[in-house]
Amino acid sequence: MLAEIIAIGDELTSGQRLDTNSQWLSRELGLLGIPVRYHTTTCDTLEAGVDAFRIAARRVQVVVATGGLGPTADDLTRDVLAELSGKQLILSEQALEVIASRFSVRHAVMPESNRRQALFPEGSCPIQNPDGTAPGIVVSLPASEGWGDGHGCVVYVLPGVPAEMRRMWDETVSDELKKGKASKKVLRHRRLKCFGAGESAIEEMLPGLIERGHDPTVGITAHEATITLRISAWADNLEACKKKIIATEHMIREKLGQLVYGEEDDEVEDAAASAIIAASASLASIETGTAGRVAALFAQAADRRQTGSQPFFCGGLVLPDLPGDKPQLIEAAKDVARSHNASIGLAVGPVRPIGTRQAVDVIVVKDDSVMAIEHILGGGGIAMSRAAKSAIDQVRQMLL
Repeated sequence: MLAEIIAIGDELTSGQRLDTNSQWLSRELGLLGIPVRYHTTTCDTLEAGVDAFRIAARRVQVVVATGGLGPTADDLTRDVLAELSGKQLILSEQALEVIASRFSVRHAVMPESNRRQALFPEGSCPIQNPDGTAPGIVVSLPASEGWGDGHGCVVYVLPGVPAEMRRMWDETVSDELKKGKASKKVLRHRRLKCFGAGESAIEEMLPGLIERGHDPTVGITAHEATITLRISAWADNLEACKKKIIATEHMIREKLGQLVYGEEDDEVEDAAASAIIAASASLASIETGTAGRVAALFAQAADRRQTGSQPFFCGGLVLPDLPGDKPQLIEAAKDVARSHNASIGLAVGPVRPIGTRQAVDVIVVKDDSVMAIEHILGGGGIAMSRAAKSAIDQVRQMLL
């Protein structure tokens, strides 16, 4: 059983709004063991909608769509479903009563346009919406007509409002799919977070793992110099999934070593914070070249930690200029630690030329130990973010 997700709305195709519904639904379908093969986004026209649904319903067995169920003239999803199934739209008096009751409890008169929300293709079923006026729609398309690649297709349409869509999914659609899906396999994911090497370099360090056909699959993505490795395992049960993931994770950690700093939603600053706390230490920073990014990231990590946990970040100074030579930066790191009663001092010097490129010096001081690195600034808009993360990661590296 394969699935496709369709997101409907001019606001999506024009880029005015980000489609988070499809991301959420993909995860939910994966948890049910139903692979999502396609994401489609279509505008609010009848022609585009019919094309998108017809293509989807021909090649997969489950289509989940969001949007286009409102009362206005551009909400055409119910018309699309009628065209797709070759059925007429019929008014459901029961659905109309429910919609009207939502206005009456607010002592408001229901606009005539809301009657459209009680129209359903003949033979379809409504999906109750406890939080809004737009009920969902379920349409079954028969295998005998070639739908679902000859296996039949079920189309679920839910409102585009995320809160309404998610509740309707949880209370209705997911239960139906659990009962009806042919595959009993389960899918689980695990993300490992890496820093300190580029995407292509990490891929070279993992020969064979990030290739099509590997079981489990390992995907790789990069965002602001942080590399995410996503392990995805299919198996007959949860325990078998876990065994596959654990074995692959062990291989990755063995190959990459300290490049792997965390998992799931961990950021570099969270890993450094954990290392500082594990060492019963604390940190203060002083920076010029990174313009306050180091202090901001450490402050965010401190804010994410649970109330009552050991304080690890004592504060940061951001100066318009710092001495450029290393001995003076070492003294600056020691001074900021001393003035903030911290056991670790971190200093980031000014941006300076190095040949045809630019660099910043990073100094980490703890007791009598000094770690000094020269961070070469890359190009693009993430150069400063990468430099700040590199400085923070040096703290983690020193403590490890």
